[in-house]
Amino acid sequence: MNVKIEDVSSIKKKLSFEVAADQVDKEISKAFKKIGKTAKIKGFRAGKIPVAVLEKYYGAQMEQEVLSRLINDTYFQALQENAIPVVGEPNILDSSGIVKGEAFTYEAEVEIKPEITAKDYTKLSLEKEKFVADPKVLDSRLEEMRTSRAQVEPTTRKKAREGDSVVIDFEGFVDGVTFEGGKGDDHLLELGSGSFIPGFEDQVVGMTREDAKDVEVTFPEEYGQAELAGKPAVFKVVMKEIKEKVVPELDDEFAKGFGVDTLDELKAQLQTSYETQEINRVEGDLREKLVGKLIEKNPVEVPEAMIVKQLEYMYENICNRMQSQGMKPEMLGITPENFRENYRETAIEQVSGNLILEAIGRQENIVADESEIDAKLEEISTMANAPIDMVKKHYAGAEARSGLMAQIAEEKVVSFLLESAKVKEVAPKKEKEAAPKKDAAPKKAKKKTEKKADKGDA
Repeated sequence: MNVKIEDVSSIKKKLSFEVAADQVDKEISKAFKKIGKTAKIKGFRAGKIPVAVLEKYYGAQMEQEVLSRLINDTYFQALQENAIPVVGEPNILDSSGIVKGEAFTYEAEVEIKPEITAKDYTKLSLEKEKFVADPKVLDSRLEEMRTSRAQVEPTTRKKAREGDSVVIDFEGFVDGVTFEGGKGDDHLLELGSGSFIPGFEDQVVGMTREDAKDVEVTFPEEYGQAELAGKPAVFKVVMKEIKEKVVPELDDEFAKGFGVDTLDELKAQLQTSYETQEINRVEGDLREKLVGKLIEKNPVEVPEAMIVKQLEYMYENICNRMQSQGMKPEMLGITPENFRENYRETAIEQVSGNLILEAIGRQENIVADESEIDAKLEEISTMANAPIDMVKKHYAGAEARSGLMAQIAEEKVVSFLLESAKVKEVAPKKEKEAAPKKDAAPKKAKKKTEKKADKGDA
């Protein structure tokens, strides 16, 4: 086998192959021998069919098998012998046919991991947000927890108000005629939830028990049922019962429902959790700024295969997080297609950052040692609340262990860069001034209804 390697760009190479005629003949012979064992041709016994006959009936099958085997064998051999850091699958540009007695040639274009020599990565000027605890956050979280434990109970109030849950009967009419799905009995509706057509709940607010009322609304133009979209409707509504949310008192008994003995313990836990979360956010923001500076000083051409792989990783990550919350991406209008479109630039930045950090680690000879690997495994075991033996078994494989070592090395590189950086603390941004995060979920797509891969994170 002869192979010629040409640079197409910093991330692409073209490989031109020539396989000698005797090797082609050998593969042809092997293919017909294999085919002959199972071939069925009238007038011949299985396994006794002459090659000349097999060539007539099974020539196309032979050619496909030989072509596939020759490309597969020679391609991977060339990658190994020439240490080509390929990412993704090859693109076969051209190939000759399989002809007995003739050499076989083909060309393949491959994407490669770019060779990077990082520069200007020390003494970077960065701004870091100063963490200042907001005392209002604790009160807000306690109130959210109270609301989550609220019970809906009948009220003695005569009039319904926003936030109440009411039991109603309703029947809708368009042009004086009822329509499918427009009737409900003993329906429980939370006023202010926005679960009914716009304007409906507003008109129910203020109704009293046993009150009957005609509620006039207009279906949205993008309503799911085309025959109703944009049309005015009248709903005859009867108020049957009014219920209100009753939140529990903030006391030790309330705290016990969250696994602690006193309210003070619960407050301490919430405060610690809040401070840890905010400190991690601030550190994550600083790391993001660091990587952004590195990318500015070290532009990287990123192979498409690495972008695709990173997008797949990010999408899987967000799906897993939503699933843990009992949600699905579709509920927020997220599809694989619009996710790839919305997050493509983020994926490119993440891959670029990983490649540059890897290059710095290589240039500075920063690697993970055994003690750091053991410490990381202990950390993973604690965070995942999993037995250490199980964690070690998971990372025993070559690929998983290699990924873990790369993660540790990257963390060490970031620490190295931050130690040399000129970091200036700045006042925290006010909430209204804060920029939206890059990984914020896309806006909900309009519907015609009633309503690492590289080490990156979605």
